[in-house]
Amino acid sequence: MLIRSLILVFTALMAFSMPASSQSTRIDLLGNAAPSTAATRTIVITPETKWVNVEGGEIINFIVGDKSFAWDFYVGFTVSSFDLKLVAPPGLLQRSIIAYISPDPRYRGVD
Repeated sequence: MLIRSLILVFTALMAFSMPASSQSTRIDLLGNAAPSTAATRTIVITPETKWVNVEGGEIINFIVGDKSFAWDFYVGFTVSSFDLKLVAPPGLLQRSIIAYISPDPRYRGVD
């Protein structure tokens, strides 16, 4: 019983000692803004768009109405998807659009 109580106290202390930032998405793992001239592909986001498929390492130019932004999907190895609203210029995306990222082919193992 004492050990169980100690484990519960230790777990509670660890949870409260974690910084608040560790609870949120780390933007630095999601890639970087890029100039549209560096893009290798363009994706038009329409009102029907719910997700996009990209490859790790790709630079994509996103067109939303009459505006656009480019994103370099050089992401952390643990990132397989994220909401583009996190990285789009403020106010550009009015709803969530999920980017699904396949692994960067430069870092895939060779058989």
